[in-house]
Amino acid sequence: MGHQVSGSVGALMVDEGDRRGQRRWRFALLFAAALVAAIALQPLRQGQLPNLLGQVPEQILGESAPGTSGVRLGDANVAIGGGGYVTGIYFHPQVPDLAYIRTDVGGFYRWEAGDRWVPITDHFTLDQRNFYGGEALALDPNNPDIVYIAAGKYLWDKSGSLFKSTDRGQTWTQLPLELPIGGNEPRRWVGERLVVNPHNSNEVWFGSRSNGLWRSSNGGQTWQAVENFPGEPDDEVGISAIAFDPAQTGRLFVNAFEDGVYESVNGGQTWQRLSSGPRRVRQMVVDGRGTLYVTSEEDWGVARYRDRWQAITPPKAKKEAVFNGISLSPHNPGELVVSLGETPRTAIFYSPDGGQTWQERTVETRSTVPWWTNFMRSQPAIASLRFDPWVPNRVWLTDWYGVWRTDDIRAEPSLWTNYVQGHEEIVTFALAAPPEGPLLLSGVADVDGFRHADLQRYPSSQLGLEKDKTAWQDTYSIAYSARQPLSLVRVGGNRWENRYGVALSADGGQTWQTRSLPSEAMPLRVAVSATDPSNFVVTLSDAQPVVTQDGGQTWQTVSGLPEGGNGPWNWSQSLAADAKEGGVFYYYADGTLYRSNDGGRSFLTLNDRLPKEWWHSLKAEPGQEKELWLSLNQKGLHRSLDGGATFQQISAVEQAYLFALGKAPQPGRPAALYLYGTVAGQPRMGIYQSLDQGQTWQPLGNPERPIGNEPNVMEASQQQFGLVFIGTNGRGIYYGDR
Repeated sequence: MGHQVSGSVGALMVDEGDRRGQRRWRFALLFAAALVAAIALQPLRQGQLPNLLGQVPEQILGESAPGTSGVRLGDANVAIGGGGYVTGIYFHPQVPDLAYIRTDVGGFYRWEAGDRWVPITDHFTLDQRNFYGGEALALDPNNPDIVYIAAGKYLWDKSGSLFKSTDRGQTWTQLPLELPIGGNEPRRWVGERLVVNPHNSNEVWFGSRSNGLWRSSNGGQTWQAVENFPGEPDDEVGISAIAFDPAQTGRLFVNAFEDGVYESVNGGQTWQRLSSGPRRVRQMVVDGRGTLYVTSEEDWGVARYRDRWQAITPPKAKKEAVFNGISLSPHNPGELVVSLGETPRTAIFYSPDGGQTWQERTVETRSTVPWWTNFMRSQPAIASLRFDPWVPNRVWLTDWYGVWRTDDIRAEPSLWTNYVQGHEEIVTFALAAPPEGPLLLSGVADVDGFRHADLQRYPSSQLGLEKDKTAWQDTYSIAYSARQPLSLVRVGGNRWENRYGVALSADGGQTWQTRSLPSEAMPLRVAVSATDPSNFVVTLSDAQPVVTQDGGQTWQTVSGLPEGGNGPWNWSQSLAADAKEGGVFYYYADGTLYRSNDGGRSFLTLNDRLPKEWWHSLKAEPGQEKELWLSLNQKGLHRSLDGGATFQQISAVEQAYLFALGKAPQPGRPAALYLYGTVAGQPRMGIYQSLDQGQTWQPLGNPERPIGNEPNVMEASQQQFGLVFIGTNGRGIYYGDR
């Protein structure tokens, strides 16, 4: 999504400083990760505002959501609906409705039963998180069961790899070709760089970003570098597209980005550069007569090659327009569609005669997701276009947020409907599960956040969008007042505009009022007084925290605390409010626990003998005074009963990557404790539940779906015992109670 992913016109071109900051945080994540795999089925035992908006309507109290019981953690997502960049779509020519999509940060999906997308790479563990980047996908046109993928998010992370499935993505075999692969790197919408030779299914080609051109002659079992390929692409995009002539055996085209297109007529033994043509080609297709069609970034726009290059750009397109998607109809020779690339609105052109004449399609959209905004419905940054091989005139497209389809591209206007059920690609920043009101609230990247009254239905709107126009690009943190849990505070804003603020709700997130911050710095975390919703502390990115005691009308700088961490790609939870005592707040940083007894105006060092760990989470035990839990990743899970003066390490926990505190199984019992980490006697990371404050642990979840796409936030329901939520970096929010 991208994100990191999508959400505004500014988001279409990634800010380099923001991307470098994101990379620093993710690079550090490499040192925090451990293997995730199957978990033993036996329990493991320790070795010895005042109301700002008036009275709250009674009907919103005690909301619950259906369908949350008996769901195995890892098998189901909270229904949100798309929200991330789909960079390619693929159809098999032999089987109707057999289709796949690749995404930049959410892995790969298969179209199932004609109505939903099913994730097919959720088996990757946390240690394999880089494989959730979708660089490329290839189908064997002669065998509908065989599919190949090139998986890797970032060139700087652990090497990506190629994988092969012989059962349509049910299971995968890793192939012996590991290279830097960047599904979320620049120009991730180009392609296709992974291709099966339609004349010989054993022959598979892959164009890498920085390691040249590769070929396998035995279905991916072994690979050889094509050392005689003379192209000199740039070192960021590399060999970006490969296309075979469907009619002439041995003829193929390879695009070396920034250098141009090369042709071979003898299966790659020799090569010839197609001179005087476009050098920044994005996508390529070849028709049944051997004509090559391309989209490019230059004045060429759209071009074709029949012994020579010819520009065929639609006349109505602006000269500086950048074209991206392109597809040829398998039903009608010469029928062609193309689209613009990084634009804030749809621009699709249709040609019935191979580009000799063009008609710009007027597009009308019908969204099946109620919260999708006008901008999202404008189909920004179209990545791919594809004629359906089984239904004439039907065309699919993918864009920054999901998948669309029209059943008649010839119609004027053409009606497009989005098909995103099952495609959950949101990047989460924050989750809150209060004891009253909605079961869950989420803060996410690029599409603000949501109030989830029903986990199986799409939200009706983004937080605050419909009623008071307070929707942001991002929400970084959400907190509620322990004694008045319908009183919420969230922080966020528009990252690409460097504009941030605070929003307050007194009705469980149904409506919001915005407040300004005293600084232009990015807010990171918020904690709200247990007894006074108008008293809350906000930490800022690379700046001193601030505090308000009148609901954001006035602010003052907090004394006694270090500057906040660098945001926004920082998921450590450093700030917490005491669960009972209204004036008490806590803060952890660099091995030190700080406490405030005056409503957050000043903090004093209380304990400077804790382990130092940048990846951490600090939380207060619900309903208990001065009871704290602190996770320190490889340095374990720690508990304090005296407001942070002393901590005791939970000896059964060897690694505490994430944790959560949820509703107790019975009144008077301790809060249910949940862990994403490693416990004694188990060498691998998993998800666990403890009902005795960490003495014994019971594994949760599906070992075959370990929630490995960089899980970044974990919360447990305060309304339903056993219900757990885990937010990720590109696979949305998982939920389950077993």
